[in-house]
Amino acid sequence: MRLHAAMRHAVLDGGKRMRPLLVYATGTAFGADEEKLDAPAAAVELIHAYSLVHDDLPSMDDDALRRGKPTVHVAFDEATAILAGDALQALAFELLAGAQATADMRVAMLRELSVAAGARGMCGGQALDLAATGQDADVGVDALERLHSLKTGALLRAAVRMGAIRADVDATTIARLDAFADALGLAFQIRDDLLDIEGDSATLGKTAGKDVAQSKATFPALLGVDASRARLHALSDAMRDALQPFGARTAALEALGRQAIDRRN
Repeated sequence: MRLHAAMRHAVLDGGKRMRPLLVYATGTAFGADEEKLDAPAAAVELIHAYSLVHDDLPSMDDDALRRGKPTVHVAFDEATAILAGDALQALAFELLAGAQATADMRVAMLRELSVAAGARGMCGGQALDLAATGQDADVGVDALERLHSLKTGALLRAAVRMGAIRADVDATTIARLDAFADALGLAFQIRDDLLDIEGDSATLGKTAGKDVAQSKATFPALLGVDASRARLHALSDAMRDALQPFGARTAALEALGRQAIDRRN
């Protein structure tokens, strides 16, 4: 079926899998069985994949390259890409509804993912991003941080929270994990902005220089490259400080934080 082929094109063969890795790293750090994290890990990656399919559409960022291959609307067609994104989003919630967890845990994870994906999260951030495109002189650093805390950070935070929910951690632990995830989300975006001006399309797997070409509001554009790098270092310290009380058991989360800052694509 053409729709299924488009869905597979969007999800399989490529990607860093940062969000599912965060689910596994958080959940296992606090005692959850790895196989019982499969559903939330898959669900958050499906939401991420759907968002990329829609972001790449001509009416959004209008991009032709994603994960080193043609974007879904280029490989198939625009209508199929829209349907594939819609179907991936629905599949994410179907998986979570059937997760190996108590009813309360399933409801909590469904809430986290739905809020992160909606108007108070990723979709709201994308709307702010579209509104800011071409208006970077009018966007301050605080507004840009808010934009990316929604567009990028909300789903990363939901990944961490779903792992924590499945491990049944306490509120104090959730608060520290939120601090880690918030720093991670901002660091991830600043690194993305730097890669857009420093990387090449072959390495990135997507079109390099697109932010500048579209006059998007970015951290290097507002702060400069050196200040953006300095901010990355400060966020690295913030991630480490948030996880410090947990000791060695959060080593995998620390490694993912370093990966977000050091990555080349």
